Amino acid sequence: MQAITNNNIIRLIGRFDFNSRHAFKDAYQPLLQPSSEKTIEINMSEVEYLDSSSLGMLMLLSEKAEALGKSLVLSYPNQTVAQTLDIANMAKISNISIKT
Repeated sequence: MQAITNNNIIRLIGRFDFNSRHAFKDAYQPLLQPSSEKTIEINMSEVEYLDSSSLGMLMLLSEKAEALGKSLVLSYPNQTVAQTLDIANMAKISNISIKT
């Protein structure tokens, strides 16, 4: 997986799985610094696959963001990724929203 950070948006490309953990952490860590941005957006339009470990990484980021008063937006997932997010009830977590 490749992760590209631009302002408050992280664009994920490829497979988002356990092997992506270091790249994902490196991408989101700067966004957890105090700033005026209250939203962290994860652009998932180019994610081909995600598994339970990636859901866990999103949950961890959600908890860290919430502690700083920030929300998490998972944007533009493809149909397969959106189904996985739906099955995992990710949209029911208080500070996570899904933008299609």
